[in-house]
Order: sequence, then structure tokens, then C-alpha cells
Amino acid sequence: MLKAAGVVAFAIGSRTSNSAEMQFISSDPNYTYSVPDFVNLPKIQQSLLIQLEEMGVEEEAKEVVRQPAGRDVVFLLDGSDGTRAGFPAMRDFIQRIVETLSVDDTKDRVSVVQYSRDQAVQFYLNTYVTKGEILDTVRGLKHKGGRPLNTGAALQYLRDNVFTASAGSRRLEGVPQVLILLSGGRSFDSVDAPASALKQLGVLTFAIGTRNSDSSELQKISHDPSYALAVSEFTDLPSVQQQLQSSVESVVVDVTRESPTVLVDIANKDVVFLLDGSDGTRNGFPAMRNFVESVVEKLNVGENKDRVSVVQYGRDSEVHFYLNTYTTREDVVDSVRGLRHRGGRPLNTGAALQYVRDNVFTNSSGSRRPQGVPQMLILLTGGRSSDNVDTPASALKQQGVVVIGIGTRTAESRELQKISYDPSYALSVSEFTDLPGVQEQLSSVLSTVRVRDTPMAPTVTVVRQPAGRDVVFLLDGSDGTRAGFPAMRDFIQRIVETLSVDDTKDRVSVVQYSRDQAVQFYLNTYVTKGEILDTVRGLKHKGGRPLNTGAALQYLRDNVFTASAGSRRLEGVPQVLILLSGGRSFDSVDAPASALKQLGVLTFAIGTRNSDSSELQKISHDPSYALSVSEFTDLPSVQQQLQSSVESVVVDVTRESPTVLGMLSRMASRWPKSASRLLLPTISDRKELRNLISFAYISREVLVCFPTI
Repeated sequence: MLKAAGVVAFAIGSRTSNSAEMQFISSDPNYTYSVPDFVNLPKIQQSLLIQLEEMGVEEEAKEVVRQPAGRDVVFLLDGSDGTRAGFPAMRDFIQRIVETLSVDDTKDRVSVVQYSRDQAVQFYLNTYVTKGEILDTVRGLKHKGGRPLNTGAALQYLRDNVFTASAGSRRLEGVPQVLILLSGGRSFDSVDAPASALKQLGVLTFAIGTRNSDSSELQKISHDPSYALAVSEFTDLPSVQQQLQSSVESVVVDVTRESPTVLVDIANKDVVFLLDGSDGTRNGFPAMRNFVESVVEKLNVGENKDRVSVVQYGRDSEVHFYLNTYTTREDVVDSVRGLRHRGGRPLNTGAALQYVRDNVFTNSSGSRRPQGVPQMLILLTGGRSSDNVDTPASALKQQGVVVIGIGTRTAESRELQKISYDPSYALSVSEFTDLPGVQEQLSSVLSTVRVRDTPMAPTVTVVRQPAGRDVVFLLDGSDGTRAGFPAMRDFIQRIVETLSVDDTKDRVSVVQYSRDQAVQFYLNTYVTKGEILDTVRGLKHKGGRPLNTGAALQYLRDNVFTASAGSRRLEGVPQVLILLSGGRSFDSVDAPASALKQLGVLTFAIGTRNSDSSELQKISHDPSYALSVSEFTDLPSVQQQLQSSVESVVVDVTRESPTVLGMLSRMASRWPKSASRLLLPTISDRKELRNLISFAYISREVLVCFPTI
């Protein structure tokens, strides 16, 4: 009767209550709580409040909100002592850009912030509503002065105080957010974390610097390295104005609107436990093991239900079992009971987070992320990380992984909050033996979790796949591959023969490397297959040592997979990298390989018996894309496998790309007033899915139910 009337019932019982009866009474089994005695009720208060808040957003569904026209444009001006002479030119540049915007019809909004040691907001996005008012204020801007130049702090300030609803930002309404930085020097503080935070927020940053600026720093800050522009002096700004305007106009539609939260109805999920197995947790490890077991006992484990993986780490990482290793709860529990503490130091949490991103949350390891299945990581840690966690944590969030960090009193709470998907998902216990005290809270998050809508969910973001691919070959030209180079050259020719270059679908580039890199030709150098084949036939072995594969990968990211070099990544064209390597890298490949993956580049690594197989797997987009031959003369044996892999996976890679072009929306039919979730139509055809995007707004949140395909 109560359920039929739409009443949501929560049942809380003591140890003398009948648990089955409590579940029957509750609207959902997850709304049933148990305490030993009623004096223990405060222990479940937080979990109950979280669920009550979630119920509050399940109001009458509202119609689809169409993306408003316009942009929110923020100018960040270097007002330090070193830019005094160039400030009038900056001011003039802003005026010319504002003249091209549509402010008077309420489409575009503008804000200007000046900074040096600290920040000064000249006006916010909601301060002025007419172009005239903005131009008058800009003309009257005075140079701020001061030193040093803290660009990192300024970027963080914008994120926290300007790109907010109270300051006039319409980000939550889907309006593209654009930041234009004018800088005349190198930052005194670090820009890495603030720049990453703005990218996560979906802000499209363009960085323009003078000859006194640090070009690599500007590329880090920019949404894409190709959006970092350079002039000799600020008086030369007019020379890049057209390029800037064209870029802004052509790419703002690529900025995927990030809903503040999405309430995901979790029918099944992929859950990975990451356990601190360092020397400091030896005594607490049995309690960790028991906790994992108790959490698994509440999961609905099965191949098409919940999947579980466990990874232990200290100095390095060790997978105990992958998401597709076991298909029954009993098998998972048996394996967990047999876990042994591995020991080791120091505690490299950053490296471990990167490891699970690259090796566990992957198709080959059983992750169902491309199918829209929620991805969850539960971290149990007993100390502060010896390495940096910022970039790996950011990478996991960008991938849509919901991270819950649980730490003891010896862990650092701020670090846990950085790692966690949301600061409220960072939980704390005094000792690992106290883990049962947060189990209810964890279970509540696992059963219904608020996550940000990511462009990786195929039912939420639809990308029209453009024809063609951009294919880059990276060839080991070091001293050790001289004898095998003709075979490499022949292999490239055979692959190129299968591509559609002449009809402008596919583009090809070849880069050779050893100690440094040599671009043989870029993606936009040749437009016919004949020209490419002629050049490949004439390739000469480069020579040199040592073999710096890491530097070569970074070089490709910054100089080849860019619009100026012919890459069509921003148009949604799949980016493919084929590496041919004959040895182990002298430098580290970890960060550059991860950077390429974040960029959406699909990397295949082919190595000989002299190569390091684990290194090739790290480099590859997925470990299964690392291929091996005895010698380069055996390359024909993997050609068919390579071609099949490229042809079969480029669609998935495009759909997961952070850049979204051409989103089509179809209004879902109205649902009953009592409906509490949006059920997308049952779709059996992937092509039909790619032509559908459905949004429903429930207050400012969306409840998404992923259909089975």
C-alpha cells in the first residue's frame, strides 16, 4: 500500500528485529539499516542523511534543457612589474576581442582578472550586461604591478571564484567556458594542478605568451598544446587575434557540458580494491582483508553483474586478480582470504593509481567502462604517499572512475581528498581495525553514487565518427636496429597500402628516434598514397644512442598530434600510433604514455625479443595491444592482427574521446509524474545508439539508467 502510494520507506531495526521483514517494508533493500541497540543510531545518521538528500532530487522530471547559445569568456592578465610597458597593448587586444562578441543580446559574458603575486578581479561575468559597459571598463584598466608572478595561484583562484554560478558562470547550464591568459613571464609557482583542475572543469584555456614566457608551461596550461600561442612582444598581439578567434569559434562546441552530478542507478559495477601493502600496514593487513571480504559479501558478483579486482601496492603494484578473473562471489572471497601482506617501501600511491588506470580499468582486464558500467576504486591506505598523486588522481577522475579513499590517522587527509572523486568520499578511521565503522557509509556510496556526467558514457554522449584516421609511425632508429630497418620500412609500406589516403580519409606521418627525434614527414605533408610510399622507400636509418622512447612519445604528443601538424583530433578523427621498438627505453615512458592515453591516442607497440614486454604494455593503449616478434623480419606475422585491432577499436576510442563533436538530441517521451529515473529506450543497434542522446534534468541532477546493448 505504502509503495503503491509512492511513499519511500526506510526501516531501521535493532538486533532483535527481523532483517527480512525490514527489507520487505523498505522501498529498497538498500534503505534498510541495522544497529545492535538504539543507542547506536548516531552511527547510521550520516548514511541516512545522504540517501534522504538523494531522494530530494528525484522530483518531477523536467524537459530537456537545450544548450544555450553563447560563451563565458574570462581574460586573465599578467599585471606583474615586468608587463608595465606592454599593458596598453593587452588592454587594446581585449577591446578588439570583446568587439567580436555578442554581449548585448545576452549570449556572451565577459570577465577580466589581473594578477601578479595575488589576484584582482576587475569585473565578474555577471557585472555588466552590455558591450558598452565592458569596453568602457576595459579602457580604464590600470596596471596592477607586483611580484613574483604566481600564475598557478591565479588559475586556482579563477576555478574557485570566477568560474562559479555566484560569479555569473553558466557552466552548469552547459555554456562553454573560455579562458584567455596573457602572460609575459614564467610562473614562480607550479601551474600543474590548477591547470589540470580547470581542464577537469571543462574550461577551454588559451595561453598567449611573449618571448619571456616558458612555452612548455603555456602548453601545460592550455586545454591543448596547440592552443598555446606566442608573440615576441604584447604589441604583436594583433598577429594572433584571427587565429585565436577562429580557434574559439571552431572548438567551443567540443567542450562537453559537465553536469554538476549524475545520480547513477547502479545495476552492476566494476569494483577495484587498492590495498596499501607497505611495511607500515603489516599489523593492520588482516583487518583490511576482512573488510574487503565483508564488502564483497554485499555485492552481487557475476560476469554480467558486479565484478571485483584486488591490487596491492607499496613501492610497486601487484594485481592479485583482475575484474574478469572470477565470476562468482565464492571465488572472490576465497582469493581474498588467501591474500598475504607483500611489504616494501616507500609507499608510491601515485604510481599505484596510474597503474590501475592503465592496467586494471581496461577492456582486456575485464573493465566494462566503454559499456557505461560504473567504475569504482576503493583505496585503503595507512600513510602519506612518497610520490605525487595529483596527475594520476586527475586521470582517474577524467576517466570517470569513482574513487573512495579510506585512510588511517597516519594517512594525510588532504591527500585522500585529492585522490577521492569528491572530497566527501574521503573516509577516515583511527586504525584499520575500525574499518567496520565506515562500512555502512561505503555501502551507501557504492549502491547509489553521485558522479559527474562524463563524455565517456556512450548513452550520454554521442559522437558522429568522421571517416578516416590519423596514423603515426614511430620507428626505433637507434644503433641497435640498423640491420632490421629495411624490414621496418617494408612493414610501413604494406600498412600504408591498406589505408585510404587518396580520398583524403586517412593521413600518415613517420617519425624516427633514438637519442632525439626526427620527423620524416607530418600528417599534413602529403595528400596522396604515392607520395607517402615514395618517401617511405627512401627512408635512411637515423642511428644514435641511447634509446629515449619516453622523450619520443612526449615529442609526438606536443608536436605531431597537433592541429598545426595535421592532426584532426579536435574534429573527432581517431588518432593511431604504431611504435616499432627494438630495445628497452633508457628514459621513463610512464608519464608520456599516460599523456598520450589522456589525449585519446590509440597506441600499438610492437617490439622484438630485445624489447621490454612490460614497458610495451605500459605504452600501449591497452596491454593487449602490445605485440611481439622475434626479429623485425617477422613483422608480417603480426600485420593482420594489427590491422584487425585498429579497424575494430577506433570506434570505441572515438566515443571515449574527451572531445565531442556534433551532439544530436532526441526528446524522450514524457514519463509519469511519479517516475524517478530516465529509462533510455532499449537499443539493440549500436548505430542507432550513436544517433541518440537523451538528457533529463531532475532539478539540477540527472538519474541515468544504462540500457543493455
